[in-house]
Amino acid sequence: MNNTNSTTSVIKTSKLANAIEPSITMEITSLAKSLRASGQDVIGFGAGEPDFDTPEFIKEAAKKAIDEGKTKYTPAAGIQELKQAICDKFKTDQGLEYTPENIVVSCGAKHTIYNLLLALVDQGDEVLIPSPYWVSYPDQVRLAGGTPVIVEADESTAFKLTPSILKAAITPKTKILMLNSPSNPTGMVYSRAELNALAPILEEHNITILSDEIYEKLVYAGQEHVSIATLSESLKNQTIIINGVSKAYSMTGWRIGYCAAPVNVAKGMSKIQSHSTSNPTTPSQWASIEALKHGEKDIERMKVSFNERRLKMVELLNNIDGISCVEPKGAFYAFPNISGCFGKTSKTGIEIKSSKDFCSALLQEALVACVPGIGFGEDTCIRFSYATSMTDIENGLKRLSDWVGTLK
Repeated sequence: MNNTNSTTSVIKTSKLANAIEPSITMEITSLAKSLRASGQDVIGFGAGEPDFDTPEFIKEAAKKAIDEGKTKYTPAAGIQELKQAICDKFKTDQGLEYTPENIVVSCGAKHTIYNLLLALVDQGDEVLIPSPYWVSYPDQVRLAGGTPVIVEADESTAFKLTPSILKAAITPKTKILMLNSPSNPTGMVYSRAELNALAPILEEHNITILSDEIYEKLVYAGQEHVSIATLSESLKNQTIIINGVSKAYSMTGWRIGYCAAPVNVAKGMSKIQSHSTSNPTTPSQWASIEALKHGEKDIERMKVSFNERRLKMVELLNNIDGISCVEPKGAFYAFPNISGCFGKTSKTGIEIKSSKDFCSALLQEALVACVPGIGFGEDTCIRFSYATSMTDIENGLKRLSDWVGTLK
């Protein structure tokens, strides 16, 4: 008799599937949720999403779309009305002129990036990825057939590229630079001067810039978000801007991302999307129009809370022996250095040799969930999200401080 519950299979997965690592952020979030479901009092700092509910007027727009029968397929790259709203947003916020032909709407910014890489990368092309980086960048490049080239930037440069670091990484095979500002995981923001310093090198070598600006609305401490595409017309022509509604409007589950790209690139992405997901969710598209048109007040309200939490988290982290934290200026993450705890042993006998050891022991022994820096290419650090309540920040970092104090 066949055992349909068998864990073995005669089906072999591909070399590509076997080479890809699961998202470590999703892994930590899932484990924390599982512990909570079993009755454990876990305080989680792992999730990369706002803790605020989606604003009511956005939800009402989705309900209205459903009631009006806007539930069928749309063009693969999104409805014209949403594309126009995105163009209007670029014009208002950054002075950038695009037409709906330049816009591709996808199932989240992650999907947009993947489509873009598939549309641009050929076998052997090198893609420069500054480290620390968002966890999915290298594997998405590999999935597209390219070669991820990790370009290390550390605390000495506030985790940002400098002209000398960029120059040293460029080879004849370099095709794309992935630039993320504000940054996940570090929260660092490139200034206009810093981008202007990189610009001549990128122009000289005609490097395509993938500018991931998903956290553009979330900047603090007097910082401004500057898109590299605004620095010159030639840079605009070299740049594809990635954005979406997930972070700024607290719409992570609605799955709407988008890009602004040269028309030939947008057409290539649209063809790819037409054979994979087809259109992004129809009611979500109509809701996103309302978010883009009327969401600024809600963004400002969330930013006030994020900024208060940011300051408190950095203060508390820097008060813990063995931990230091450069002040983040954007997004909703802190990226503290925990290497001062390396070589110590936890109370249950876990030797702390890496960020993964640190996070594993912290979760098991203090019920605090955060993400190991190794998943972002920096093993001396860990990522804390402050997209959670002030109460959780204070209680969670008290647990962290007490736990670090038990390390021997």
